[in-house]
Amino acid sequence: MREEVLRKIEKLKNEKNVVILAHNYQLPEIQELADFVGDSLGLSQKAQNVKEKIILFCGVHFMAETASILCPEKKVLIPDPEAGCSLSDSLTYEQLKSWKERYPEAVVVTYVNTSAKVKSLSDYCVTSSNAVKVVNSIPEDKMILFGPDMFLGSYVSRVTKRKNLRLWAGECHVHAAVRQEDIEKARKSHPQAKFLIHPECGCVTSCLIDAFDKGEKGSIILSTEGMIREVEKAKEKEYVIATEKGILHRLKKVSPESQFYLVSDELECKYMKMITIEKVLHSLENEVFEVKIPEDIREKAIIPIKRMVEIG
Repeated sequence: MREEVLRKIEKLKNEKNVVILAHNYQLPEIQELADFVGDSLGLSQKAQNVKEKIILFCGVHFMAETASILCPEKKVLIPDPEAGCSLSDSLTYEQLKSWKERYPEAVVVTYVNTSAKVKSLSDYCVTSSNAVKVVNSIPEDKMILFGPDMFLGSYVSRVTKRKNLRLWAGECHVHAAVRQEDIEKARKSHPQAKFLIHPECGCVTSCLIDAFDKGEKGSIILSTEGMIREVEKAKEKEYVIATEKGILHRLKKVSPESQFYLVSDELECKYMKMITIEKVLHSLENEVFEVKIPEDIREKAIIPIKRMVEIG
C-alpha cells in the first residue's frame, strides 16, 4: 500500500510539474520523497528559484504562505491546511500593530515563523540561522522590536550586545519545553558527546548561555541547518541534540556512523507531523489546499522576506 502511494506521488509530480519542499522536522518518509529538505531560510531561497509551476509544501502554514508571497505566479499547495504553528500564533497582526504604534521609530524584526499579515508590518524577517546577521546589519542607534520568539530574541540580544532590542513574549511550545534537567541528564549519560542546541530553546537564555560564553567544550548553539552542516563536517562519534526530533533523520543520513541522543523524546511538533504521504497524494490528485495571499498583503510582506533571503 505504501509503495503504491509513493508510486502515484512520483507519477503525479512528474505529470503536473510539481516540486516538493519539506522542512527538517517532517516525518522521515516525507523527507525522503521531497525534492529539497531544509530549514525555513533554505526553503524560502529554494521556493524563489524553482522552475516547476506547482510548489507542494510539506511544512506548516506560514512556510507555504512565504512561498506564495515569493512566487505569486505559482500554485502553492499544503497537504493539510490545519498544520499551524504555536509560535506564529503567539503574535497577531493586531498585536504587532499596537506594539508598533507605541514605538513608531523602531525597526520591526520578526521571525519567519509568523503570518503573512504580521510580515506585512515588518521591516525584516529572520530565521534562527541569520537572525544575528540581520540585527547586526541594522544601525546601532535604532530601537528594534523583535518577535515573536523571546528565547531567540534574547539569544540575539546577548550575542549582538544590543541594549535597545525589545522582545515579544512568544515561544515555540516544543523548544520551550526543553528543560535544563533533561539536558543535564542526557549530557551526563553521554559525557563525550558534542551538544547541539537550537536558539529557540528556553534554557538557552538561562543557565546555559553562561556556559557558552565561557567556552564550554562541545556546546554549540545552531539552527537546524547549522546542525546539519556541523555534523556533516565534524562527524563526531556522539551528539546530544536539543531541537525537534524530525532533524534526526537528516543527521543520521549525513553521518550514519554517529550516534544521536535527543534530550527528550517529547520534542515533537504535532503540526509538522500532520503531513503524511496519504495527504500528499490527496493534495497532488486534487491540487489542494492552495495557499494564496491577497495582493495588498503580499506587496508589503515580500519586502522583509526578500531582505531576509538577500542577507542569507
